[in-house]
Amino acid sequence: MTHNEKFQLNDGSSLPKIGLGTVNIQGAIGVNSMLTAVEENGYRLIDTSTNYHNEGAVGEAIRRSTIPREQLIISSKLPGAAHDYDKAISMIQESLYRIGIDYFDKYLIHWPLPMQGKYVEAWRALIDAQKFGLIKTIGVSNFLAEHLERIIEETGVTPATNQIERHPYFNNKELVETNKKYGIVTEAWSPFGREINDVLENETIKEIGEKYGKSPAQVIMRWNLQNDVLIIPKSSSAERQKENLEVYDFELTDEDLEAIDSLDKGEPGRVEDQHPNEYEEYV
Repeated sequence: MTHNEKFQLNDGSSLPKIGLGTVNIQGAIGVNSMLTAVEENGYRLIDTSTNYHNEGAVGEAIRRSTIPREQLIISSKLPGAAHDYDKAISMIQESLYRIGIDYFDKYLIHWPLPMQGKYVEAWRALIDAQKFGLIKTIGVSNFLAEHLERIIEETGVTPATNQIERHPYFNNKELVETNKKYGIVTEAWSPFGREINDVLENETIKEIGEKYGKSPAQVIMRWNLQNDVLIIPKSSSAERQKENLEVYDFELTDEDLEAIDSLDKGEPGRVEDQHPNEYEEYV
């Protein structure tokens, strides 16, 4: 097993099992961090979003990189302000222009925003953008079972991936199973729970790591992989980037997996109380 392992998607394409998250990675420092990730540490999937305000940095890293464009997988997300069909198509084009690429390898609707009620319209825009050659693989982010069911029923097109909040304090297990039911690969954002909780200091996870000579972060990465979840850890540190890939030389036991699952706190475990039926992302 190597960090080059991939998930096969329902549209016939594939994705690396580990990608690079880029939220808050911006400017010249961000460009250098992304270059280190792809040039030195072997990352190929770069996950960004219009609302990360770093598409320019992603584009600059691509231009400076010696890795051929066709070997890089660039993923971005549609912001809530662009759920209208025409706005969505224009936003996708503008993002491509900002990054300086001809197509997205993967593109997601960032949040469903059910109170706005336009996520089906936004999904139709992604379906057409794929037909236009602007996107290779289309998916969603933070979609619950009812959102998935509606877009599939109304368009006949199933997302390839669903990027959701998932970490030991909010394992989102039911939604992971829903994704599997539809043949959708789950992607985990904020797999380490961000800085606002202490998941990396959790004694259960630390004890499991000590058995294998691994860090808490590596244990969490392995927990996700063994649950068939694609992981998008953010790191601007070269050492952390490398560490996050060194998770294929050990395997957690069923008891380990159950112990980590037991840390789930349900809704209170969300990192920023961002419930997909309530969170308003209009910027």
